Amino acid sequence: MKAVFLDASTLGADVDLGPIEAASGELVRHEQTAPGQVAERLAGFDTVLVNKVVLTREHFEACPELTCIAVVATGVNNVDLEAARDHNIRVMNVINYGRSTVAQHTLALMLALATRLPDYMRDVQAGQWGRSDQFCLMGHPIMELEGRTLGIVGYGDLGQGVAERARAFGMNIVLAARPGQATDPVDGYPRLPLAELLPRVDVLSLHCLLTEQTRNLIGATELASMKRDALLINTSRGGLVDEQALADALRNGTLGGAGFDVLTEEPPRQGNPLLAEDIPNLIVTPHSAWASREARQRIVGITAANLHDFQTGSLTRWVV
Repeated sequence: MKAVFLDASTLGADVDLGPIEAASGELVRHEQTAPGQVAERLAGFDTVLVNKVVLTREHFEACPELTCIAVVATGVNNVDLEAARDHNIRVMNVINYGRSTVAQHTLALMLALATRLPDYMRDVQAGQWGRSDQFCLMGHPIMELEGRTLGIVGYGDLGQGVAERARAFGMNIVLAARPGQATDPVDGYPRLPLAELLPRVDVLSLHCLLTEQTRNLIGATELASMKRDALLINTSRGGLVDEQALADALRNGTLGGAGFDVLTEEPPRQGNPLLAEDIPNLIVTPHSAWASREARQRIVGITAANLHDFQTGSLTRWVV
């Protein structure tokens, strides 16, 4: 196997790529690769590792030696899967590596919004506590999570991890059913069509992939159907929510708050409706929910195992 890693820096400088190097036999590493450099850097390699570098049909046509793409992430939106299939290129990804860290981040956003943590921090920093005529500040309403209903869209590994932790706070869990999916309970949790679920939940947490079916899954109509004090959490994919509609709902007070770790464009070089400074009870973090060192090292280990299994013909799970 002759492998090239086009954007190794996306895994961070503190992870050990040794397992991937051992599995591939020969690994050329580029920290970053610009779009115009992709074809040149693919030439002569049969295996490519990528995180966010975009791979297109043109790249595959120019690099007939390519037989394997190892995506060091779960999402594969950056790979033209139809073109890969046409060129008999196997595409592998990584799953079940970030349950603990993503669920932890999801609950952190939920708790910070429910307790209005950023607002009270800003009040203290602005001197309002020091000027108060009583011992505490109570200017921002606090939501107690116990007894509240959490709706989860996407009950895979990450959604299950969030449900486990939310139960520890005494929350009631309701799952969203995909269109056409049976509404039988799962793990004892009710499962409802999204339109029925939205008016019932106090917190909605998204954990599904971005596809043409889920793009703008939560738009103005869906937001309007939610409770006025409900919270919306997205640690999954940018594009699942109409960001302008969300910004409007938060400004208008028709939604209680939102915590996002993902945006439609990353990094948001062209700006984003959710980056405006006048939006109340909104927390945006820089796609960091997945990025504990433990999780990133697990990505390395799973990728190495995928490469080994591909070479030995024992690979049992792939995207294409």
